[in-house]
Amino acid sequence: MTVQARGLHAQVLDRLGPAITAGEHPPGSVLRTDELAQEYGVSRSVMREAVRVLESMQLVASRRRVGVTVRPVEEWNVYDPQVIRWRLAGADRARQLRSLTVLRSAVEPAAAGLAARHASPEQCAELTRCALGMVATSRGQRLAEYLVHDVAFHRVILSASGNEMFARLGDVVAEVLSGRTRHEVMFEDPDPAAVTLHVRVAEAVREGDAAEAERLTREITVGALRELDVLAP
Repeated sequence: MTVQARGLHAQVLDRLGPAITAGEHPPGSVLRTDELAQEYGVSRSVMREAVRVLESMQLVASRRRVGVTVRPVEEWNVYDPQVIRWRLAGADRARQLRSLTVLRSAVEPAAAGLAARHASPEQCAELTRCALGMVATSRGQRLAEYLVHDVAFHRVILSASGNEMFARLGDVVAEVLSGRTRHEVMFEDPDPAAVTLHVRVAEAVREGDAAEAERLTREITVGALRELDVLAP
């Protein structure tokens, strides 16, 4: 596929994907690739490539002589970062944020406890750097800079757990945190208590205190849920 074709199919995905996840094409809807190609002003080959990507996300199923059918929401790959991004851009953002934050509250405390047992010296050092970066950017409405350190911190926690299933959730957590910032579901400056908790988690992991690392991380996720009660009820 040429660079231009890749660019066109990405543009189609950026329009069709959100339309599906927002319910503009409800489950059971049948889409015709030739009609979609005409609507989006692209070739049928570009449209077919876009559909293949949507199929890989389990958003649609393609059958000969039937067309492209939108699958039930229960069958979507809701862990796909792109699907998460599209859903957070829609009207159901508040519910989606809550669902993802509840997932975090179930996974991240356990991951932090494991990280305290298994993190390498390099991972402990990186966790501390991330936490200090969060402190340094937590004032002055520097949310974009803060986000970089926040995402990196949680990726290290998940990876340092030594559990490959937890580690694979790094992209999911990154999309949650990025989505909150992108869609302004954040205070102008992060909660100082939450920032301090991240520093204390890094300390607990470095000291090998699994119980404390787990407890503090649970406080972080509970606090994130409380923020949603205020910012995205």
